[in-house]
Amino acid sequence: MRELEVALAHEERISRALREVGNALGTTLDLDDLLELILGKLTELLEADRATLYLLDEEHGELLSRIVVGQQVRSIRLKVGHGIAGSVAQTGKPIRVKDAYTDKRFEPEWDVLTGYRTRNMLVAPLKNHQGRTIGVVQVLNKLEGEEFSAEDEATLLALSTQAAVAVDKSRLFLSLTQKNKQLLETKEQLERRLRDLELLFDLERATARAGSLETLATAVLGQVASACETRGAGMLLAEEETRDLVQYILDTGDSGELLRKGVKAGEGFLAIAMEQEGPLQVQGARQDPRWHQRVEGDYTFPVDSVLALPLEGEDEALGAIGLFSKRGGRPFTDEDASLLRLVSANVTTAVRLFRASQARERGERLTTIGRLLSQVIHDFKTPMTVISGYVQLMQDADDPAQRSEYSEEILKQFDLLTAMQREVLEFARGERSVFIRKVYLKKFFADIVRHLGHELDGRAIELEVDVDTKVVARFDEGRVARAIHNLARNAIEAMSGVGGKLTISAGMQDSELVIRVSDTGPGVPEEIEGRLFQSFVTARKEGGTGLGLAIVKKIAEEHDGRVEVISSDSGAAFELRLPQPERRRPGPERAQRAPARPPSARQKRATKGPAQKSQ
Repeated sequence: MRELEVALAHEERISRALREVGNALGTTLDLDDLLELILGKLTELLEADRATLYLLDEEHGELLSRIVVGQQVRSIRLKVGHGIAGSVAQTGKPIRVKDAYTDKRFEPEWDVLTGYRTRNMLVAPLKNHQGRTIGVVQVLNKLEGEEFSAEDEATLLALSTQAAVAVDKSRLFLSLTQKNKQLLETKEQLERRLRDLELLFDLERATARAGSLETLATAVLGQVASACETRGAGMLLAEEETRDLVQYILDTGDSGELLRKGVKAGEGFLAIAMEQEGPLQVQGARQDPRWHQRVEGDYTFPVDSVLALPLEGEDEALGAIGLFSKRGGRPFTDEDASLLRLVSANVTTAVRLFRASQARERGERLTTIGRLLSQVIHDFKTPMTVISGYVQLMQDADDPAQRSEYSEEILKQFDLLTAMQREVLEFARGERSVFIRKVYLKKFFADIVRHLGHELDGRAIELEVDVDTKVVARFDEGRVARAIHNLARNAIEAMSGVGGKLTISAGMQDSELVIRVSDTGPGVPEEIEGRLFQSFVTARKEGGTGLGLAIVKKIAEEHDGRVEVISSDSGAAFELRLPQPERRRPGPERAQRAPARPPSARQKRATKGPAQKSQ
């Protein structure tokens, strides 16, 4: 009976210990408290001197525990497979040792370190619900008896299962807590990124509509000041050529005023930030030695704190951007600095694009003026050649009447030069117009042939003219004459040195006036056939500008016409086709009426190009 009573009491202690551990598992998440409770119960139930629990570090293949040595907490690390605890971790099976110092697996180093004497041991694995070993629990030195019993081993295995559940539960809780923390941090980061993206989107739209640096500064500073909740914001820019510094300061209060002011290098926080590599952050700005009364003192809002960054350029800083006086007297945060850094990168790009656009516009205007002057200089060749020829003829002429005739021809060429000058001025004022009037082909081509005669003198080139002299057409006489001269000059230059035949013909085909200029030269070079009528395209011509055919095409389009080319090894032919107003033929019932009058204003045709005048 005595033995049964002892056994029953022992079973009750085990049952009570298991209930206490189970209750603790359901009421606490503190792993240290749970393990301390389990180890205490193990020591009590197994009548041992002490118990130790090792957790498995799978990443490093080690068992880890902590013990107190004197006043210091020391870590015990055992390699899996080394020592008795390491062997249990490796095999997953419990071990009972009667005399530790007679077991080859025992490592006495910790006894030497702590002064403790290990006599006997009971070591069991900690296995989770999946049967995987996650640690080892060992009990040392049976207080009564020489060794631990099989019953002790069973008790240890029961409580070790509870310990494994506690470890798994704690790890799961810590993992969930960590993941929830990470999710919250990720959510906050995503919200910040979303705000940043919305800000950048608004900035992109605002800067795209900005037509000046003032509107660009107003848009940018208003957005960033609102996002960071400040009383004001500023942008400092250095002029491209002079490097003079100009400040744009926006008051985000009721006035919403943008202040523009020139400053000198080193004056004010923005100018100082421009010369720095990193951010400039100041709290208590009025007491800071860098405070400048002429700069910050003139702002329409009080400056208490400053956060500024340089606007980085390719070679040197473009300027700086800054925030002033956080609302509520708060200091600027890392988030404010991060946002301002993001905005500064976009502002730098916007300013550079804005300046590049201005430079491109200036370049395009200069290019347009240059092309116009090139065209005018090109067209000056014909009247200057004619003037030179008649001046030479006047020098040799003794007959006053003949000299007067030559003088009249020279004056006509000066009138043509004056018309060209007027055309340049009209272009500068945006008042280009085509002067359409009635032209008699007989007289028109007689003048053309007479002027070409001066260019053909001394050349082995035959000129043949086939013009329907009865035709009366309507076009801008000066412009069409210029187009014919350009085509003829190209033909003469193509046959230069080898000679040939230049043929000019004109007549009506259906409702078009067709003017044809052909030669017996080598034809159009293959490499420029597809670009023949583009500006500055030339080949096989010394001193050529590449504008002649581009001008011809432009003149044709001004008359709602076109220019066509047929080229071969035996020569090239250019056709200038100019649409003509339809002529009304009187029917039998109208035969006795008076001749038809010139077309009225309603009958004047519309043009694709500049406005046309009719006479």
